Amino acid sequence: MTSKLAVEAEVTPPNDDAAAVSMAHSSAETNALDEILTWQLLVAWAGEGNGELQRLGWWRTDLTDEAGGGDFFRRLLPRTWEWAAFEAAREAAILQDKSSRLQLAQGDRINTLFFWGFEIDEQLNDRLLACKHHHQPIEETLNFPLSLSATFDRDAFEQVLASVEQPEYRVVPGGREIGTVEGSQSVVDCASDRTYWPLPSYRSQSATPCRSIVWSLHRWLM
Repeated sequence: MTSKLAVEAEVTPPNDDAAAVSMAHSSAETNALDEILTWQLLVAWAGEGNGELQRLGWWRTDLTDEAGGGDFFRRLLPRTWEWAAFEAAREAAILQDKSSRLQLAQGDRINTLFFWGFEIDEQLNDRLLACKHHHQPIEETLNFPLSLSATFDRDAFEQVLASVEQPEYRVVPGGREIGTVEGSQSVVDCASDRTYWPLPSYRSQSATPCRSIVWSLHRWLM
């Protein structure tokens, strides 16, 4: 994967439009970062499960639950509590994702929903910080495909995941590898245990979009 979020221009503009082109590229890059952040925060929210909070249970937290960790963040950070809660849930997902990756051979050479390489991850962190400092509600800042304030509905979450384009992938030890590689095919894992993070990933040199990773999560939940 390239070190930057590349944007392809349909037309090569004249040199005197360099500033406008730079702004367009910057806007496109911000949109790409926002899409990744949206999916990261959505999956981090859905993946929580601890005590009375029963979502998917991929990480044992209840940080976004208003009766649990959300209440703590509301009292501690009244202006940015919602962002802080979702940021903490995202960090829990990142830690679980890292733990799963490091169990694989060359786990530092794969990309996942929560690991895009140092430079892009830094851009995502900076973008998240900028969003938080705008002091706007999270659902007014990012375009989530379902409500994060409603009670978790697994069926609705699966429908959201199923709405993105289907990638080719193969089941590998420790997760699911996405990409058109020799012998890969669209398959459904028949394991009955869906209570752990399935680690959808792809090798760093491939150009797999964020949504392909998201779709593989849907197949895991079926």
